[in-house]
Amino acid sequence: MTRLEVSNLVSGYQGTAAVRGIDLEVAAGEVVVLLGANGAGKSTTLLAIAGEVPVMSGSINYEGAPFAGPLHRRARAGLAFVPEERSIFRQLTVDENVALGRGAPSEVYKLAPELEPIRRRKAGLLSGGEQQILTLARALAGEPRLLLADELSLGLAPLVATQMLQLARRAADRGVAVLLVEQSAKRAFDVADRAYVLQRGKIVIEGSATELRQRMSEVVAAYSLAHGGRAGHTSS
Repeated sequence: MTRLEVSNLVSGYQGTAAVRGIDLEVAAGEVVVLLGANGAGKSTTLLAIAGEVPVMSGSINYEGAPFAGPLHRRARAGLAFVPEERSIFRQLTVDENVALGRGAPSEVYKLAPELEPIRRRKAGLLSGGEQQILTLARALAGEPRLLLADELSLGLAPLVATQMLQLARRAADRGVAVLLVEQSAKRAFDVADRAYVLQRGKIVIEGSATELRQRMSEVVAAYSLAHGGRAGHTSS
């Protein structure tokens, strides 16, 4: 079942298009990743789908119907959005942060048992990885049907980054449609079913993760061209 379908999307800021002609889809049970260098338009695409950036033209359909309205309305329809900035209240404990989510606290600790021993610690005292795990597990505990996540692994140690992506993969295995923004292509391909590579606001490569592993030179070139000949973070 196609849960998200984006057609000919044009979106941007203050009337200036940052992405143009974006066509993508995500099915239930599938992890799809948006790849590309910084400034390629990955986050803008995600924010437009979440209702945080205006759509200038094109369409976004969710479960066969137009997806419209602000983020909180889309969340009530089954969307979970994990932004690049960690969405925690630093002065509250882990338990108190968990209680602010849409799901049962017990489900958060089931998804991320490593949070259990630190549940009474102030969230601001957690490591960056622990904060991001808290954010993602709290979002998934609400049993969303569509997860949008922006740079889950940004700034995290490799083992923690892998853990975050595996959490997203397990959510897809339970039927969630997952759309991730990532910079590391090789890391993303370990959990993704399909990928789209963006360059300067347009999709330039798309295919299955298996196929794009075999076309890694093209993926690397897309990053490199965006940086004027300097390679991006495709292998970190």
